[in-house]
Amino acid sequence: MSNKQNTSQEVGFKKEIGVFGGVSIIGGIMIGSGIFYLGSYVLQRTNMSMGLALLCWIIGGLVSLLGGLCFAELGASDPKSGGMVVYMNRAYHPAVGYSFGFTSWLVSGSGSIAALAIALATALNNFIDLSSMQIKLIAIVLIIALTAYNCLGIKMGSMLQNVSMIAKMIPIAIILLAGLFMGKQHPDLSLIPEGTEASFGSMVGMIAFATVATLWAYEGWTNLNPVAEEMKNPGRDLPRALIIGIAAITVLYTLFNFAIYKVLPHDQIVSLIESDDLYLGTTVAKTLFGGAGGGLILATQLIAIFGSLNGMIIAFPRYYYEMAVDGHFFKNHAQLSKKYAVPQNALISQAVISIILVLLRDLDQLTSLVVFAGMVYNVLVIVAVIIYRKKFPDMERPYKAWGYPVTVILAVILFAALMINTLVEDPVTAAIGLVVPALGVLTWFLFDKKLKKEAQNEAK
Repeated sequence: MSNKQNTSQEVGFKKEIGVFGGVSIIGGIMIGSGIFYLGSYVLQRTNMSMGLALLCWIIGGLVSLLGGLCFAELGASDPKSGGMVVYMNRAYHPAVGYSFGFTSWLVSGSGSIAALAIALATALNNFIDLSSMQIKLIAIVLIIALTAYNCLGIKMGSMLQNVSMIAKMIPIAIILLAGLFMGKQHPDLSLIPEGTEASFGSMVGMIAFATVATLWAYEGWTNLNPVAEEMKNPGRDLPRALIIGIAAITVLYTLFNFAIYKVLPHDQIVSLIESDDLYLGTTVAKTLFGGAGGGLILATQLIAIFGSLNGMIIAFPRYYYEMAVDGHFFKNHAQLSKKYAVPQNALISQAVISIILVLLRDLDQLTSLVVFAGMVYNVLVIVAVIIYRKKFPDMERPYKAWGYPVTVILAVILFAALMINTLVEDPVTAAIGLVVPALGVLTWFLFDKKLKKEAQNEAK
């Protein structure tokens, strides 16, 4: 294990990411094609209430921001590569953080990369007619190309992320502003859906269920912490990037959905959703700009998916690097390339698994299995803020979560409520989703047993 640690220390990560770079990583992963269609699911779950749907978008942003404040404190005080893996290792037991990283490596992280690569290739069908095998081949080429590019250093990866972030925000801003100023509808923003009993219990359940749908769009804000060690000033820049990024995207999502309501009549929205035409943002662009609107949306989706794909390829290997440095994963994953100071072996193994998953079917089902486990880990990390303060009282904390401990407790309650809601709505998927993390715990103990055996042999 000492050899692995020496390798990483001799090379060392390069500090190349500033505040804007951090915001670009968060925004690049969070803002995908979902901005154009997830609003339909939120409306469905609020019984087509526009007012209630907007409220859920705001609540989803606030829940994410509360979680982000907790991640900001941990990342600023313990700016190590690996993020959540490190925090859970130190707060609970090394097997806990490891199980999260293992789940990401085997299914959730690699599966998300595979799904995004396929989604981007599928979007190209609007330009050229592609067979399913051609789509898979394009997805594989994308994964290989972006992995190879990110092996050239974090500066290169961060630069591409910055460019893609700006490129996709321009058309989104055009559609949003055009909708707000050119839309002629006067949407009903009352909070009581038509035909719904306004009992407190039914309203709370409806809001919780719809808020879970918004969290799909907010997913990704946890992925800045893995690159904390590569930030120029993590104690200052990481909290700023998290707070600015999550707050700005909350405003963006809320205004974008309001712009949709300003352009499309309520009856038309209902009709579109009932006919499974969920891309309301696409309909808005075509309504405002005609045929050019369709091209604008397609270009935005391609850039958005590309940026999200690149951001994930950057962030996730830092988990696997940390697992290896701890001595419980493949030894070569603890090495940084001497020239570019990135975990190339972790990047390559992630690409291999992602390519295997591209070749498999039912990627949506595969990745949905870990959604529940993902919320469990988020709660564990948020609680870790309290444990860190008790366990490491003298640790330097350049940033402390606002309103501690109230904000931390509130974040835990909100995430726990959403977990319970998910468990009630889809108990089978939630239960199966815990199998891979359990397998991760078992793998940690197997590696640990091997390490102890090696240590005993060396002692002899």
